[in-house]
Amino acid sequence: SAPPPSSAEPYALSASLDKARHLSSLLRAVHFQDHATCFATASGLRVTVEDAKCIQANAFIQADIFQEFAVQEESVVFRINLSVLLDCLTIFGTSSLPGTSTALRMCYRGYGYPLMLFLEEGGVVTVCKINTQEPEELLDFDFCSTKVVNKIILQSEGLREAFAELDMTSEVLQITMSPEKPYFRLSTFGNAGSAHLDYPRDSDLMEAFHCNQTQTNRYKISLLKPSTKALALSCKVSIRTDAQGFLSLQYMIRNEDGQICFVEYYCCPDEDITEAEL
Repeated sequence: SAPPPSSAEPYALSASLDKARHLSSLLRAVHFQDHATCFATASGLRVTVEDAKCIQANAFIQADIFQEFAVQEESVVFRINLSVLLDCLTIFGTSSLPGTSTALRMCYRGYGYPLMLFLEEGGVVTVCKINTQEPEELLDFDFCSTKVVNKIILQSEGLREAFAELDMTSEVLQITMSPEKPYFRLSTFGNAGSAHLDYPRDSDLMEAFHCNQTQTNRYKISLLKPSTKALALSCKVSIRTDAQGFLSLQYMIRNEDGQICFVEYYCCPDEDITEAEL
């Protein structure tokens, strides 16, 4: 792996990864804004991206994905330009030759210092320094499991097919979750008229179905579109709503080595909906 920088001073965060693409593919799944906030704790790395105080995406990269992962403080937080970080991680190109991969060592000395990346492929080492910024206060969707009203787990292919079939000229995606029929329904209202897609609770694609009450909420498709990047990588998706209609989409992503990571999107409901429209 890439040689560590020589310094007696301990790093607030240091991590090594044999395959940098494991990190870059997850970060790409939340890359819908230029800037992200990174949180490192002993359990791993969380990268959060937000837009318009309506949607938040979190990529969770567990510590055991890394060959080495050390955090000297209880938590290390910094803001970074995600576009620049992705450019650096793929500096050797996105398609490595068979049998080769880019090794990564990542070091961060602490507040005010840059994030340093040491990337090595085929004996060539590139060093990147990315300026870090003061982290901004993030939205707290206060979405905890005790407040979940409805939850289903689907195989991702079912949702991928839905996004391919539904009318994306619609401004909103309407989601109905119910203990009775239609159980789980996705609806759009586009130029070609209304379209509905129903999933029975005993569908082969349905891995779990826990619906306590009928809920119908609408979400702006423009806010949900970024999550299709995570959907494309994932094998399963958990869809949860709370009493206010806030939506959690949690994507389970398995990399080529069989390791599992998660990308979660939180989206607030579209407030323009009225009971009459339902």
